[in-house]
Amino acid sequence: MSARGRARTRHVVATREELPPGQRKIVKIGKREIGVFNVNGELKAIANICPHHQAPLCLGPQTGEIKANGVGNYLYDREDEIIRCPWHSFEFDLNTGRCLPVPDLYRVAVYPAEWEDGHAVVYV
Repeated sequence: MSARGRARTRHVVATREELPPGQRKIVKIGKREIGVFNVNGELKAIANICPHHQAPLCLGPQTGEIKANGVGNYLYDREDEIIRCPWHSFEFDLNTGRCLPVPDLYRVAVYPAEWEDGHAVVYV
């Protein structure tokens, strides 16, 4: 059951062949568009709408996170776990849906997703 007391519905959205590592697929489930990402063999599913100005979020580039470890010392981390909005470059964490620069202001819905018998399954 979800936090609102409703059971989630299972949706098969792709096969392993259709969604290899590093790829994404945008699917429509009911009225929702959801981006399903294969990040190093692990599935991530996130709403395809940027809360800033309703851009198609999942059409943006998939990237990692740059962290400063001191002046002029940077670390690139979390390869392919960040999606950048194609309109205004807001970055969102594929794991949590939180906006990296302003996590308390913007957040995107994330959905449970997993591999089952060679198929990508999203629960909405």
